[in-house]
Amino acid sequence: MGGTVIRFVLLLIIALFFGLPLLWLVLAPTKNEDQLYNLGSISFGSWGRIGEAWDHLLGFNNAAILSWITNSIFYTLSSVILSVIIVVPVGYVLATMRFPGRGLILTLTLITMIVPASALVLPLFLELSLVGLVDTPWAVILPAAFFPFGVYLAFIYYASSLPTDLLSAAKVDGCNEWQLFQQIALPLAVPLLGLLAFLSFNANWNNFFLPFVMLNQDTMYNLPVGLATLAANTPALHPAFAQTDSPMIKGDLALVGLIMSIPVALVFIFAQRFIVSGSLAGSVKE
Repeated sequence: MGGTVIRFVLLLIIALFFGLPLLWLVLAPTKNEDQLYNLGSISFGSWGRIGEAWDHLLGFNNAAILSWITNSIFYTLSSVILSVIIVVPVGYVLATMRFPGRGLILTLTLITMIVPASALVLPLFLELSLVGLVDTPWAVILPAAFFPFGVYLAFIYYASSLPTDLLSAAKVDGCNEWQLFQQIALPLAVPLLGLLAFLSFNANWNNFFLPFVMLNQDTMYNLPVGLATLAANTPALHPAFAQTDSPMIKGDLALVGLIMSIPVALVFIFAQRFIVSGSLAGSVKE
């Protein structure tokens, strides 16, 4: 009985620790600057204040928020599609074929996973600068399309879950490698595709550092970089650097944060079945 109470208390503390900031994020756009300080942290302001916050965002830098939302959608979907197209065949080839350099590719993939992403930004910037892709959408999309963890995940999935007897039987029936992948390996990897798509979506939707370094024009920013731009124009956060003509308030920033959070939450809800099955599919050897 005592152990159950302790577990319940610990879970309640954890839920409050993570839940209260989310609740504040949802309620903050409903309050003006005075209400944020005078009303309770988890109190509701008014629905009209949400409209005012949105109008305030539209008035910043010629409605740049609309461009940031559009850019985030474009960068994220492009990166997700390209990463899935690249990662799944590469993982399949590494898991099912033996060829010179296979071990080196796997080793380099693991090393790339270990190296912090911030350490790779400068080499990527220099490479993309040489080919003239800096300050273009491709500077954000192409690096994100090569997803080392996705390659490793696809390799583990196919190496542990793909029935070798089925592949052998298909080869006896005359299937070539492309037919094996297209007709057998790919349909069996639906949970893997869902998991990879979610991981790639989450990483790219919240990607800040790469667009911040690669993009110079504010009209090409995504939402995370745009949120930092808005924060720089918020007197409560940066009094010395905030613009005087159209300063932001914390409620405006909270609305942008809410806009950023909703797509990730929706994708997680709809992809949850694939996320769970994809995470567990490679844990048991067929």
